[in-house]
Amino acid sequence: MIANGAECEPLVHKDAEIMEAFPAEIVSGLKLMMEATGATQGKFGIKRKNAAAVRGIEPHLRSASIEMVKLGDFYPSGDEYELVYTATGRLIPAAGIPLQVGCVVNNVETLFNVHQANQDMPVVQKFVSVSGEVKAPKCFWVPIGTPFREVLALAGGPAAADLALFVNGLMMGRLSFDLDDVVTKTTAGLIALPVDHYLVQRMDRSAESMNRIGKSACDQCSYCTEFCPRYLLGYEVEPHKVMRSLGFSATGADIWNQWAELCCACGLCTLYACPEDLYPKEACDQAKVDLASAGIQFTQEKAVRVHPMKEHRRVPLSMLRKRLKVEQYECEAPFDNLGHAPGLVRIKLSQHVGKPAKPCVRQGQQIRKGSLIGAVEPSKLGANIHASIDGTVTDVTDEHIQIEA
Repeated sequence: MIANGAECEPLVHKDAEIMEAFPAEIVSGLKLMMEATGATQGKFGIKRKNAAAVRGIEPHLRSASIEMVKLGDFYPSGDEYELVYTATGRLIPAAGIPLQVGCVVNNVETLFNVHQANQDMPVVQKFVSVSGEVKAPKCFWVPIGTPFREVLALAGGPAAADLALFVNGLMMGRLSFDLDDVVTKTTAGLIALPVDHYLVQRMDRSAESMNRIGKSACDQCSYCTEFCPRYLLGYEVEPHKVMRSLGFSATGADIWNQWAELCCACGLCTLYACPEDLYPKEACDQAKVDLASAGIQFTQEKAVRVHPMKEHRRVPLSMLRKRLKVEQYECEAPFDNLGHAPGLVRIKLSQHVGKPAKPCVRQGQQIRKGSLIGAVEPSKLGANIHASIDGTVTDVTDEHIQIEA
């Protein structure tokens, strides 16, 4: 069992803060997962720089005979392929999962929730990090379904008039301008940036525009491939070849798309490696969709072997922040136990892998926090949804359930 406390997204600090604030609960969840999986060893991946979190976690690990794996401050140390290799020396088979090499990986907040579940407490709140162009960057709990505009207000409010939000991170998150969108079980944090910021301008483009720029400018320098963390681990991911699928090669996409199949979508190629500010990650995203629609599945035939230059091509977070032009926003985001109680929540019924939950409440019904409001059939993959506040159900659709306090 491997606990993932690496947290390598620039400006996101929630894992470091939850480890510092709730070390006993997280290690309890890790031990419960070891029991559930029959794991004989536990490893705890954590960045060496997060000294306060290390101090909080370490005493609990000693009593449980779980090994701490201290990581450098580089991106993407939290990728499960990378973490499994660092912690155990094992290489997951191409397109495989950690279980195939005898490992299970869970994020530290998931382990906190495992501890809660063992006490019959469902997931009704989310630990989020708010940073960037806000007056008081911090981390805190909010009920699931809380609107983004309220979340920003809890961090002191916007420090600029016109803002865009990166939801879940600058590298692997999504760009949003919708302050009425809501927190889900998978919301790691919000990063607010001015609408004229370099990153907002870069990522607020249509796929057609990204493809046109790539088709006209890519000179096949291969930097995107040479910095790719999966390529450096020995997987056949070659974004520079995928760029040929945009149409500047005489051969078709079916030839070049296959080199995207094993991409982990970390965004390093697009936002760090490419000297021309092109979009190889987005080309890989589209290539995977095209492969799936054509029923083509690429199989790596070569043995997975770590590239000899792997350790020398690490990308330090400090360099990545400079490349992203966000170094000015790097600061502490301390945990604040606010106990926020929103007047209204809109809880999405699809906020997990698999089938959406189906409503099991009706409009006008009085419910309590923790009550089941959306269920997934036992035979289906999915997750049940619970009320995050006490109140009255004011709206029920196939997409969400709204509750007024």
